[in-house]
Amino acid sequence: MPLPQIMLVVLWIGLTAYVLFGGADFGGGIWDLLAGGAERGRRFRDLVEHSIGPIWEANHVWLIFVIVLAWTGVPSVFASVTSTLYIPLTLVALGVIGRGAAFAFRKVSSRLWQRRLFGATFAFSSVVTPFFLGAAAGGIASGRVPPGIAAGDLVRSWVNPTSMAAGALGVGTAAYLAAVYLTRDARRGGDDALAEEFRRRALWCGAVVGVLSAVSLLVLRADSPALFAELTSGRALPLLVLSVLAGLASLVLLWRRAYLAVRLTAALAVVGLLWGWGVGQYPVLLPGLTLDRAAATDAVLAASLGSLAVGAFLLVPSLWWLYATFQRDRGEVSRRPA
Repeated sequence: MPLPQIMLVVLWIGLTAYVLFGGADFGGGIWDLLAGGAERGRRFRDLVEHSIGPIWEANHVWLIFVIVLAWTGVPSVFASVTSTLYIPLTLVALGVIGRGAAFAFRKVSSRLWQRRLFGATFAFSSVVTPFFLGAAAGGIASGRVPPGIAAGDLVRSWVNPTSMAAGALGVGTAAYLAAVYLTRDARRGGDDALAEEFRRRALWCGAVVGVLSAVSLLVLRADSPALFAELTSGRALPLLVLSVLAGLASLVLLWRRAYLAVRLTAALAVVGLLWGWGVGQYPVLLPGLTLDRAAATDAVLAASLGSLAVGAFLLVPSLWWLYATFQRDRGEVSRRPA
């Protein structure tokens, strides 16, 4: 396989990891927002804090990975995207920073008003960040980001029907992934009642995401017919079908309380949609700009991929050990008072 194609596959794997791990991380903040008052929502918030506490910083490694690889592997695309979409991407960065700071400060705050303030910031940023990430992706996918420094409209490139649909789908997907993961975490912690509550939330959230997906296709058909054709015909169609079937299977598994298996099918539903977009659009990255034209030289790609291979030899086992160690933790969710 040529180096540009290898680079693109590796980049998409990193993006997939961020959507699955970082997305569920954001979703935990969304459920923190919807937990209820201080007393009623304490058990929900304790579970969210217990679940994402050891890994919320590690999840952003995948975002940094994608940014660095895009910067070195397809520099013209990176420059075009970041200059045209700098408004939503700046809001994403502020959301990530504000969310992380608020989460850290809330854990060490002793006063109720401080915990509420930092909790509200953490929860609000957890909604805003995936929305603007989705809006930016919608602008790219719908062809509103042309090649060139700030060559696209700085507002309409991300304020359009496709971007709004993608933003809403991003928030819904994050909430659904988190509800599925938290159901299993509650069961592992021995709180069956809380597991049942998150199971109910995951069921209705999955149904909402299914409706959002159908509505998004209708929006694409009207606003971005080229993207709609890419997703519903040719190479992308099997992946889109896989996403739909995996989503339906997830709801069945939730109904049957198969909490471990549903993690796999829920992730597969998201992966099918993400890779369907990538496969359908390939080899065009931006309007009129193909991968072969946008990719860096073979020397740069070889050096970048070689460095990544060395880094992955150290990083991937470390992340695997982190996730595996945490998943083996069967201690009770802490009951720290608000």
